[in-house]
Amino acid sequence: MEAVFSKEIQEGLSAARVASLKRASRLRVLLGDEMHPVLRLWKGGFSVASDSPVLRGFVDLYDGSIHLFQCLIVTSEDSGGERSYEFKRATAVVQSPARDFEVDETAPVALIEQTLSRSTADR
Repeated sequence: MEAVFSKEIQEGLSAARVASLKRASRLRVLLGDEMHPVLRLWKGGFSVASDSPVLRGFVDLYDGSIHLFQCLIVTSEDSGGERSYEFKRATAVVQSPARDFEVDETAPVALIEQTLSRSTADR
């Protein structure tokens, strides 16, 4: 049996669900100086609350203070209190610069110098 709610109750439930997703998520999207909470993230995109301004172009995606992706996005759909965006491109952010040479797997990681103590040097 399916319960049928009035339009006002349905809107209230939807607003409560979106508010709980906003509080629970650490994910944020940054466009310029504006930061907006991400409600859901999936392989091909993410969603924010529909009351946030329409985003377009390049944005940065953060998990707390960790920069995850630089993304090129387009608006996908607006439904259920959420505005969905699709990635045209999502580039992972790395903490070290790219290497322009091949690193040998057997290469030493560090140089360890052998130092002799005074007592063994005198022998």
